[in-house]
Amino acid sequence: MIEIRVHGRGGQGGVTLAKLIATTRFLEGDSVQAFGLYAAERSGAPVQAFCRYDAEPITNRNLIYEPDHIVVLDPTLISAAITGGLKPGGWILLNAPEPPERFREEFPAHRLATIDATAIARDNDLGTRSVPIVNTALVGAVGRMLGFELESVLASVRHLGFDGGNLDAARRAFEGLRTLDEFVSSGESESTLPAPTPPRPPSFLDGAGGALPQIRTGQWASQQPRRQQMVPPCNHVCPAGNDVQGFLQALAREETDEALDILLRVSPFPGVCGRVCPAPCMDNCNRIGLDGAVNVRQLERYAADHGTAVVEAIAERDEQVAVVGSGPAGLTAAYHLARFGYRVTVLEAGEELGGLLRTGIPGYRLPDDVTDREIDRIREHGVEMRTGVEVDRERLLELARSHDAILVATGLQELRTLSLGTAGAEGVIQGIEFLERVHHEEVRLDGERVIVVGGGNTAIDSARSALRLGAQRVTIVYRRTPNEMPAIGEEVDQAIEEGIEIESLTLPVAIRENCESDGGTGGYLLTCRSMELGAPDESGRRRPMEIPDSDFILPCDRVILALGQSPDLSVFPEGTEVREGSRLLGLIETPVFAIGDLATADGTVAGAIGSGRRSALHIHETLSGELMEDVEHTEARRHVDVWRDEVVHPEAMRMHLFELAHRSNGAGLSPWERSWNFHEVHQGLDNAGEAKRCLSCGVCNECDRCVTFCPEGVLKRVGNSFLFDYSFCKGCAMCASECPRNVIFMSQI
Repeated sequence: MIEIRVHGRGGQGGVTLAKLIATTRFLEGDSVQAFGLYAAERSGAPVQAFCRYDAEPITNRNLIYEPDHIVVLDPTLISAAITGGLKPGGWILLNAPEPPERFREEFPAHRLATIDATAIARDNDLGTRSVPIVNTALVGAVGRMLGFELESVLASVRHLGFDGGNLDAARRAFEGLRTLDEFVSSGESESTLPAPTPPRPPSFLDGAGGALPQIRTGQWASQQPRRQQMVPPCNHVCPAGNDVQGFLQALAREETDEALDILLRVSPFPGVCGRVCPAPCMDNCNRIGLDGAVNVRQLERYAADHGTAVVEAIAERDEQVAVVGSGPAGLTAAYHLARFGYRVTVLEAGEELGGLLRTGIPGYRLPDDVTDREIDRIREHGVEMRTGVEVDRERLLELARSHDAILVATGLQELRTLSLGTAGAEGVIQGIEFLERVHHEEVRLDGERVIVVGGGNTAIDSARSALRLGAQRVTIVYRRTPNEMPAIGEEVDQAIEEGIEIESLTLPVAIRENCESDGGTGGYLLTCRSMELGAPDESGRRRPMEIPDSDFILPCDRVILALGQSPDLSVFPEGTEVREGSRLLGLIETPVFAIGDLATADGTVAGAIGSGRRSALHIHETLSGELMEDVEHTEARRHVDVWRDEVVHPEAMRMHLFELAHRSNGAGLSPWERSWNFHEVHQGLDNAGEAKRCLSCGVCNECDRCVTFCPEGVLKRVGNSFLFDYSFCKGCAMCASECPRNVIFMSQI
């Protein structure tokens, strides 16, 4: 993308020049922008205009702070101030009769070009002798300077309705441009700060001739604009605690490493969550009603797969902490405790690290190499990990005597079952056990008829795995409707695409062998009962009610039960009540805490990650008495007047100011391609362009609309700060009405 900033005075046609340049590229098929900085300008007052063009669609709406090139319409504005942010080696086109060598000493780091556009305009009777209109001459000079074809330049002049002397002016400037292509390379731009806004013109009393006097309007105002920051709904609902808006904005700036860094400050599992998270952030995205939620899950995966970042340890401490269980909660807690400087040991009863990340989620959703990569990142922080270590009640007490704190993260070990009778029980298997056998490649289902009972992610994973293992027919039996299924909706849709059937409002009640001696075909017969939905229960879903005399038979070869799990508290003393954040084993001095699904029964990877992080912070506070301040949020709040701990909803935003842009879902395997193997279904996004759809709800993303639309020119951006000159602000609220994100509000004086 090429960005050009135009410096001129009111009445010289600077904004029209930007439009002419943009039109030249538009007629060649480029995406373009051209706009002015409209403030309290008047004839003769310094003004700025901006032009962008790119072969790709342009989504940036900011003012131009670091231009590739600069055009100066008025010789009186020629000074070092105009080069603020100009990239080294960029062109400076000056409306001046002198040759470019005359300005070499003043602008050594840039290429120079000059044209006497004023004389050309006067010769062609463009404007008046006192205020010549130089824009059509300068578009010819710009075209020659940037390598445009003369005919393209003349076409843009005609396209905007100019003819006669304007065409002659453009042609003469194109042919008469003088250039100096040499410059001194400094390796970096002269300034990363925005170009300073020209000062207000001096008043008549200062000897400025006919310039209007300054009028301080601040005393007229009854209210003043101020800046606030609110909580985006995606941040509010993220179970892991991610700064969703923050990492999306980093990706929108094409800063992938920064996006990954933001994620790793909260979670060590961005690659995992970018594949298996149920993504409540997407369900609560304010963009849903506009053109669909931002694809946050795939963008988190993109940052994890393409970014490079290492979050350094904060300190080094002597205390030792043991973590029992290597699922997402235990490993997340270990990760953060290691960052805080503790010596952490993770004890895992199984032979592989990762818990259900490893054995409970099939490879077509979460490949092993992704889990390995993120566990290795945790290990790099000095966490010791041991497998094959069973921890019972006695061993837990031993650990408590040799460590300064214990975290128990053993997840949900007790599997819920369904009484179907004893006949044919050998044909029934638990979903978690089935998925573990799938992981170890210990099962094949060639030609079998499989029934899966349940509606959660384990049920969907079991059904889709059974299909990939050769099952002839796979049916999910669920006692509610698909709308009430707790499984990820996208996974349910993909299961249906693959040919898996769903028998909704159906309850299994008994199983028996389908004996060949009785005329059967072998396998089993599952007796089911039809259901209907009644009043909502404690979960908020309508309660399923049995319909009398509605039993029917489903033949099958195998039944997989995926009815959920419960915590196994046998490691703790009898009667122990487990709640997240509550200290257990009060008879000993060492603090012992239960975390993750064991304490919350949330049942999601993201929820376990959030619990692990909170528990690590709690352990650190318990052992050190120190509260870990959220440095990132503190820094963000320095740029606003008011921090509101309120979630911003669509009605508080100005949704009509956003352009429509449909969601990118990335590539994926077709239903046929994926139904016979465990290759990863989603192939990920090709780029992070989807992040530019983020509305940045309640958080300023420096879109500059407030600066552009301020009618008094009293609002300036300096770096990341926006400064109001309240002496000249009359409280018109234009900035607040043009802020799409509810960042600017009006406060009574």
